[in-house]
Amino acid sequence: MTPAARIQASIEILDEYLSGMPVEKALTGWARRSRFAGSKDRAAVRDHVFDALRCRRSFAALGGTGSGRGLMIGAQRAAGADPNLLFTGERHAPDTLKPSETPRDFASEAERLDIPEWLWPEFESSLGREANAAARALQSRAPVHLRVNQAKGDREQAASELAGEGIQTRPHPACDTALDVTEGVRKVAQSRSYLSGLVELQDAASQAVVAALPLRPGMRVLDYCAGGGGKALAIAARPERVQVFAHDANPDRMRDLPVRAERAGAKVAIVTSEQLRGQTAFDVVLTDVPCSGSGSWRRSPAGKWALTRDRLDSLAQTQLQILRDVVPFVAEGGVLAYATCSMLSIENDEIIDAFVAERPEWGRTWRKQWRVSEGTDGFYSAHLVRKN
Repeated sequence: MTPAARIQASIEILDEYLSGMPVEKALTGWARRSRFAGSKDRAAVRDHVFDALRCRRSFAALGGTGSGRGLMIGAQRAAGADPNLLFTGERHAPDTLKPSETPRDFASEAERLDIPEWLWPEFESSLGREANAAARALQSRAPVHLRVNQAKGDREQAASELAGEGIQTRPHPACDTALDVTEGVRKVAQSRSYLSGLVELQDAASQAVVAALPLRPGMRVLDYCAGGGGKALAIAARPERVQVFAHDANPDRMRDLPVRAERAGAKVAIVTSEQLRGQTAFDVVLTDVPCSGSGSWRRSPAGKWALTRDRLDSLAQTQLQILRDVVPFVAEGGVLAYATCSMLSIENDEIIDAFVAERPEWGRTWRKQWRVSEGTDGFYSAHLVRKN
């Protein structure tokens, strides 16, 4: 495919998304209809589409319209390129530009920084002077981080093995198990290091949430909102050698966990909600709760535009309820750990404050926030214990 044909394909996919189709479904449908497209074409088109979603508001302003075509015109202008060079109308290229497809001034700071207008006051209040830097970070692609499986090797060994397969990395300061992939990202999933379980794809801040847990040998640890099981696997790989249990309200989210655990050489016991009620209390309960995902919008940019005020308020209620629900599972002297991949105070400190206000016998002993502007996803975590 020519560069212009890739732009045209991206326009068609974006228009399907804008009409209400999930972006992954739109991309998959295009790939199935376009057998002529090679792997590089598919990767380039996907990159165009996700870049446009990250910068949907600013690209629309630069392109003169919020359609798929307008977003791709805006993308060219944002990159300092002349869209007339690709919008030629020749063969598979998009039609030539219309007089109306001219850039306009940004209507607000939120539009320039690609944050929904209704969310900007909450975003700015939560992040303070970091708000602009965080919003700018969300306009770009996320880095790719790997977690070194300490049960199979160390960071230096993993970096060396990856380099032998053309994958260059560097240590990430957020966690002692984290590697930042600087070259060869698309080779990771087929590398020996990945297939053997030496490394796993996981953001460095997500790894740091696990590394901060106060683990001791022999502890019973429950990952209550396990999802795909990334944190449960990271807990199982820690040198403290604890017993790991994984639970999720939707067990189907954990369907790949047994295969991933086998690859990693990890032991993770999957428990249902019914089985939990018969378990002995746990020394550490991690609640990585459902959230807005605002800290990971670089990876899932459609979530930025799908979030509404009502949805955010509903999530906050769910988060607080999960903390209430897990209290019986925390042993005396145990730790209740709370985590989100959100940068919004309504999902972070405000939830902890509300929980402690309801239950004054609990107190917060530790908290940390990882900023998306500092080279990781945006994460938050806090530890709670019963007061003596």
